[in-house]
Amino acid sequence: MYLIEFFKKSKSTLLFLFFFSILFIPILYFLVKPKSELPVYNPVDVNPRLVADEVKHISRDHRIGEFHLINQNGDTITNKDFEDKIYIADFFFTRCQTICPIMAINMSELQKHYKDDEDLKFLSHSVTPVIDSVPVLKAYALKNRAIDGKWEITTGEKPHIYELARKSYFAVLDEGDGGEQDFIHTEQFVLVDKKKQIRGFYDGTDATEIERIIKDIEILRSEEK
Repeated sequence: MYLIEFFKKSKSTLLFLFFFSILFIPILYFLVKPKSELPVYNPVDVNPRLVADEVKHISRDHRIGEFHLINQNGDTITNKDFEDKIYIADFFFTRCQTICPIMAINMSELQKHYKDDEDLKFLSHSVTPVIDSVPVLKAYALKNRAIDGKWEITTGEKPHIYELARKSYFAVLDEGDGGEQDFIHTEQFVLVDKKKQIRGFYDGTDATEIERIIKDIEILRSEEK
């Protein structure tokens, strides 16, 4: 009699555990599994102070705008040079003695990590283009071991660079239109996918953030597959 009752109870317990596992395990997996997709950032998704007024209302289909820059070799660099590429962008100036040297070291490390990866590039914008002439940028590139064609270190018209920062990359809090007194200074690294969409923002001075970039790039690759 007791034996029968025991088996009845055991059967009920086993049935409960079976159905519980069917329901709970998928939920648990969903909660703990790695991210399978990165967000796509549009102007409405970003701190409004980072975004130019003209584009704050945009909620979808944001792309990096067209650009026309000059790199460390005096070559013209445009969007076409980044066609079908994942790239990391930042804003710097060669005389910076605070965050920029750390950013340059971390960008150099990322370049080293992706040295043989033809799908990935780097784009640095000088925020003091009057000072950062092509020869100055070339010396800076050599100092930081920038690989030609891999890491484009660029200068250009200041209003154009400022517009890119505020309307395309959402990288700086400063207001203005790129006039003489305006000054961009940010530690942001911006991850851009092959569709010219922003997929991530990172502190370029933080080693843990650099590790996060590498992980997020792998997520981008999995999305492509």
